[in-house]
Amino acid sequence: MKNRLSDAEWRVMETLWENPPRTIMEITNTLKAETGWTKYTVMSFLKRMEEKGAVHFEEGGRAKLYFPDWSREDASIQETENFLKKVFHGSAGMMINAMVKQKALTETEIQELYQILDSHEDSALN
Repeated sequence: MKNRLSDAEWRVMETLWENPPRTIMEITNTLKAETGWTKYTVMSFLKRMEEKGAVHFEEGGRAKLYFPDWSREDASIQETENFLKKVFHGSAGMMINAMVKQKALTETEIQELYQILDSHEDSALN
């Protein structure tokens, strides 16, 4: 998966990940209040996403049914890697340091980080 999703495409993918498959009108109705998008706007996003390999459709009665081809986890990992490379030269440590300096992490999130690091350290030793 080398293609990136735009912010708008992420919104469409979120609706597909939540409850696949979805028709164009279901996606439009889900996002309309928040975005104001018409079905033609959603159709444009879906076409681009199909070209990227992120979604596919199957004929379903009166309307096409759209399915996500990328998992949320894979897309999140790809987006995180791109963000780290772009902003922090690939360094997760630099990112965490910046977040700590900005007091962007709660005590609970810091404890979660410790748990994550501890669990990975334990698996690396075994």
